[in-house]
Amino acid sequence: MAGTSRAVAKIAVSAATYWIDRPYDYLVPEELAARAVPGVRVYVPFARGNRRCEGIILAVTDHSDFEQLKTVLAVLDEEPVLNAEQIRLALFMRERFFCTVYDAVKTILPAGVWLREDGTRRVRDKTVEMARLRMPREEAEALAEAKRRRSPKQAELLELLCSFEALPSRDLLHFTASTRQSLQALCRMDAVELYAREVYRRPETREVEQQPLPVLNEEQLTAFSGLNQLALADKAGAALLFGVTGSGKTSVYIHLIHEQLRRGKSAILLVPEIALTPQMLQTFSSHFGDEVALLHSSLSPGERYDEWKRLGGGKAHLAIGTRSAVFAPVRDLGLIIMDEEQEETYKSENAPRYHARDVAKFRCARAGCLLLLGSATPDIASRYQAEIGKYAYFSLPTRYNERELPAVRIVDMKRELRRGNAGSISSLLKDELQLNIERGEQSILFLNRRGAHKLVSCGECGYTFKCPRCSIALTYHSATGRLMCHYCGFSKRLDAACPDCGGQFCFVGAGTQLVEEELHTLFGDIPIMRMDTDTVTPAGSHERLLERFREENIPILVGTQMVTKGLNFENVTLVGVISADQSLYAGDYRAGERTFSLITQVVGRSGRGEKPGRAVIQTFTPANETIRQAAEQDYEAFYRAELELRRLQETPPFRDLLAITASGLDEGQVVRTCRYVKQRLRELLADQPGLVLLGPTPLAVVRVNLRYRYRVNISCRSNASVRAAIAQVLTECGTDKRFKGISVFGDNDPSD
Repeated sequence: MAGTSRAVAKIAVSAATYWIDRPYDYLVPEELAARAVPGVRVYVPFARGNRRCEGIILAVTDHSDFEQLKTVLAVLDEEPVLNAEQIRLALFMRERFFCTVYDAVKTILPAGVWLREDGTRRVRDKTVEMARLRMPREEAEALAEAKRRRSPKQAELLELLCSFEALPSRDLLHFTASTRQSLQALCRMDAVELYAREVYRRPETREVEQQPLPVLNEEQLTAFSGLNQLALADKAGAALLFGVTGSGKTSVYIHLIHEQLRRGKSAILLVPEIALTPQMLQTFSSHFGDEVALLHSSLSPGERYDEWKRLGGGKAHLAIGTRSAVFAPVRDLGLIIMDEEQEETYKSENAPRYHARDVAKFRCARAGCLLLLGSATPDIASRYQAEIGKYAYFSLPTRYNERELPAVRIVDMKRELRRGNAGSISSLLKDELQLNIERGEQSILFLNRRGAHKLVSCGECGYTFKCPRCSIALTYHSATGRLMCHYCGFSKRLDAACPDCGGQFCFVGAGTQLVEEELHTLFGDIPIMRMDTDTVTPAGSHERLLERFREENIPILVGTQMVTKGLNFENVTLVGVISADQSLYAGDYRAGERTFSLITQVVGRSGRGEKPGRAVIQTFTPANETIRQAAEQDYEAFYRAELELRRLQETPPFRDLLAITASGLDEGQVVRTCRYVKQRLRELLADQPGLVLLGPTPLAVVRVNLRYRYRVNISCRSNASVRAAIAQVLTECGTDKRFKGISVFGDNDPSD
């Protein structure tokens, strides 16, 4: 029965779990009505104990279907932290990514906005105390003259302020060598006033000179003209820009963004790795200056919060950043660009498990603007969407400087073993590295495994060191002499001998640390740089490493996936892929695509300047079709072969894959939960054509941090009824006592 007319707030409550998550009705007291508007946070009593919880107002209405309503306790924000569009985005994320509204809100907003338990904000606005005259300049000059003999410092303060509209009080005192007492005396005389001015904490960047827009060649101009026509149409759309490595996609991006800024619109540019943001920031700042704001997780909370405010306040109109920058609060959105759109890093592995591409599509649809996906190795599904006409398609088939793509040679590592070379560096790669060192040219070596050795085992009894909390072998890190689990962080010092039989250890599998050691053995004390998560953990260290590599002309850079894309060093003329097979047999349908992309991208780092590039690919399967296509940089041949394989497998883009994953301490209970999930999905989705349910299936690493992980995979065409069925099963598992202690979550297109 509808209640009487009153101010009722529809509130998403932070304490609500997924299975009870919905907008809750609360009565708004008259004294809070003016401030209790959509987008502000509030304190409300929640659940039977009426414990105080944080919530956010989604809407305000004048009625409720419930008679007895609890009352809003307090309004926490002077102004909304979410606008209407962001509230709609949070509701979309809840429906699409199986998360609570509050989970979505916490993802959208920067950490600096959130509150401590006492209600104060975690990051405060930064202010600087300023000083200015409170009287006309002529009067101030006369007062200074009158004080020159008895109070010379006060006179100096007044004279300096006469030359400026305002000065920071600290600078004012420093330049005049005056004391604060002198300044306070002038304030008491109403000659000077002090006030606080907000300043923005900005990430440290190098000073760059303003540059004219880059000149486009004929291919780039054709792509730009077509894309710009779509972008100016003020209509939602998507386009794919395929360009070989070094073809100049960034120059096209710059021209497109320039056109949007010229129209008074804003843009978002997404990059897949934090390591790419300094280079992108420098490039785009040279064209757009302070219009650029940077958003990524390595910024301090204060810097990220202030960059967010600059964008929301209209003081910056171009957001550059990693996955989370897709939520940037830009005004009048006109364009979103996803560079290297095929990268897995655009998918979040924590709740909410969103893909930046899906969020970007939603924002572009709401804003009526263009989403541009750019890559040298587009996602198979994206390329297919372009083929069937859902995306516009543009290509840059040659390098910008008309240079040839790197000459690639494949090395059979089985033959190297037969010749007695059991190391990570083949004889060919060694010779090519030596040649580059003699020429003063640089080389990049790629191996997507950090540490020294994948595992350590006993040569006598076969004992291996395994993580006590995860079902995986410990990786040996020679730099620290410790064994480490890359999943839960467990580590221990390597024993002197086998703990079971006292035998000697065998070290299996190479990582970046071992490759670095081998290079020092081969080439002596030449400078070698390593770039992996062990060396770039501190904020900004990736930028310093890359800057050193460029400025000091370091001969060799060894790295994991972070060296494969976006880096542009003109003196790099050699790339080596240490183990091309490593990701090829990972066991999921993307393994071939991932391998092709990694090899193609890293080979493309070579020969981007005037000097020709070379690449060496080391593999134990030299006849593999994917490796050969990557060596030839033949994306179209790979795409055609992979598409037919996907058609036979009935995997994306021909079907959608969703999953429900359960984890818990008791393996048997986890499996029973998954069996229940599968049975309920079969009942709820009985009318779905072509539905295939697979599982319970253990994940590749079945136990992580003592919790077992199993999954039920759902293959079908995703739609609202399928997502509603998954949501219902998640709710049932969360409320049924039989599944107590089991964590269950849903995911779209899981990546492992």
